Amino acid sequence: MSVIITKNIYKTYPGVVPVHAVNGVSIDITEGEFTAIVGPSGSGKTTLLNIIGGLDKPTSGEVIVNNQDISQLSNNELIDFRLHNIGFVFQAYNLIPVLTAKENVEFVMLLQKRAKEERDNRVAELLDAVGLGDRMNNRPSQMSGGQQQRVAVARALAPKPKFVLADEPTANLDSTSTSNLLDIMAELNRKENITFVFSTHDQRVIDRARRVITLEDGKIVSDVTRE
Repeated sequence: MSVIITKNIYKTYPGVVPVHAVNGVSIDITEGEFTAIVGPSGSGKTTLLNIIGGLDKPTSGEVIVNNQDISQLSNNELIDFRLHNIGFVFQAYNLIPVLTAKENVEFVMLLQKRAKEERDNRVAELLDAVGLGDRMNNRPSQMSGGQQQRVAVARALAPKPKFVLADEPTANLDSTSTSNLLDIMAELNRKENITFVFSTHDQRVIDRARRVITLEDGKIVSDVTRE
């Protein structure tokens, strides 16, 4: 079943010389994929990921996520849609400094008005899954970069999203942290059938992806699925 479909999407930034950041991209991502969108800096991969996630709107074209054309939604409708459907992992972690690991992971579920018992159980389950069950009460400043990124992954998964979008999630991590993080994501992909889409230029991520979509100058130049 397709969870993400883009139909001939363009993103153009006006100027004396208009910049075509995304240039007629059509993709179809099915449930349970572990996909990397790759390409050099300026190729359009982060812009494409942001459009898929409803953080940016295309200049033209359709973006269909869970059978909903999100390019037609208002800003408030997009916020609600993201809240209930998409998990995000950012390069900069984006954890809330004054909150503990538990509170950071729980935050989206609070916005969704989930019951306390459900929140507590889900947080414990996910922090155990990412190897941080014993760091539940630590704030970001008390954790390493790798630990903070694992909290960010747990937070993205907490509301049981249909899919997770990860923008350069390993950029600030060493080899061991990267390997551990990718193991966790791959295991959650297998166990919970969560779709993962990465924007990355990290060869370690590319090697683990089952599908690799390569962009250059905003266009798809290759789309390879591995067995």
